[in-house]
Amino acid sequence: MFAAVHSLPEVGVDIRTKMRYKPLASLPGDPVSTSITLHASSRHEPVVTDATRDDDRLWFWFFATHHSSTHVEGALMSAGERLPGTPTPMHTWIGAGGLTIAGDTWGDPHGPLVVLQHGGGQTRHAWKGAGETLGNVGYHAVAFDARGHGDSGWAPADEYGPDYMVQDLLCVVEALGGARPILVGASMGGGISLIAIGASHLDASALVLVDMAPHIEPEGARRIQAFMDQKPEGFDTLQEVADAIANYQPHRPRPRLLDGLAKNVRLGADGKYHWHWDPARRRARGDPQAYRERLHACANHLNVPTLLVRGGLSDVLSEAGAQRFLQQCPHAEYVNVANAAHMVAGDRNDIFAESVIAFLKRVAPAS
Repeated sequence: MFAAVHSLPEVGVDIRTKMRYKPLASLPGDPVSTSITLHASSRHEPVVTDATRDDDRLWFWFFATHHSSTHVEGALMSAGERLPGTPTPMHTWIGAGGLTIAGDTWGDPHGPLVVLQHGGGQTRHAWKGAGETLGNVGYHAVAFDARGHGDSGWAPADEYGPDYMVQDLLCVVEALGGARPILVGASMGGGISLIAIGASHLDASALVLVDMAPHIEPEGARRIQAFMDQKPEGFDTLQEVADAIANYQPHRPRPRLLDGLAKNVRLGADGKYHWHWDPARRRARGDPQAYRERLHACANHLNVPTLLVRGGLSDVLSEAGAQRFLQQCPHAEYVNVANAAHMVAGDRNDIFAESVIAFLKRVAPAS
C-alpha cells in the first residue's frame, strides 16, 4: 500500500499500515532526521513528514493516512501535536478507502466480539472502562476512533457520511475475525450500528444503543453542535478547554488535574489547543431529517436482541423518544440510568457496564 522514500538503512513495514524505523547509522544521542513520503488514503496522494529520533525507544511508528495525518508517536498529527500522556493506539486497521483506523482491545481474542463505537466528538477512550469490564468477563471488546477522530485518519470532506463509517466498521470486524459481533454504539456510533444491522450490512448477534434512537430532541442536538463548533481558532490554555467541557457537562465534577484532557485536544503549530477531530467533518454535515428517517427505516428491520440505554438526565434522547423506539421495536429491552446524561458510559460506567453485561449474558453469553 505504501511507497517510502527514506535515507535510513533498516526499514520494516507492518501489514496493518504501521511503519517503523530503527536508525543504526548514528550513535544514541545524536540528532537524526529523515523525510518520508507515504502514498496512502482513498485518493492515494503522497504525504510527506519529517521525523526526529526518539532516544527512549529508538523506533519510529508511522500511521499513514490522508491529508498529512501521518502519526509519529508523540509528534505530528492532522489536528496538531499529540500531547504528552496521550495513549498510543494498541492497534491500527485499514478502513474504507485505505484510511487508518486506530483502536484498543481488551479481553480474550477468542471470546465473543463486542464492538464499541463512540459518539461524535468523542474517541475510543470513552469506552475504556466498559471495554476493560467486558474483557474481564470473557468478551473480546474493541473500541476504535471513528474516521476524523482521535488517532484515526482524516478523510476528504465528502467521505464522512454514515456509509463510509459502516464500511470502516465492517473492515474492523473482518480484521478481527468476528463472526456475528455484538454492536454497542453511543449517539453517532449507535446510528452507525443501527444502519449496519437494519440495512443488512452486518449479521450481528445483539445490539446496544446508548442514548440514541431515531427520534431525538432538536434542542439537545443543537447544544451538542454548539459545543463542537466553539473556538474554531483554538484554545489558548488547557484551562479554557476544561472550562468548555465543564460548561457542557455541569453535572460532572471538575477534574482536579488537566492531564486527562490530552486525549481530547492537539497542540497546533499556532500554539493553540485544537479539538482532536477534523473540522471538515463538521462542515460536511448532511440533512439531519433524512438521516433520522433512515434510522427509523432501519429500526423497522431490527431482528436481533436489542437493548436501549438512556441517560436519565439526557436532553438528547427524551423518555418520549425512548418509548417511541420501544413501540417500534417491541422486542427491545430498556434501561434508564439515573444521574447520567447523554454520555452515559462516562457518567455512570458502573451501572452502564452492569446493565450491558446482564443483557449480554442472556442473549450472547461468553463461554
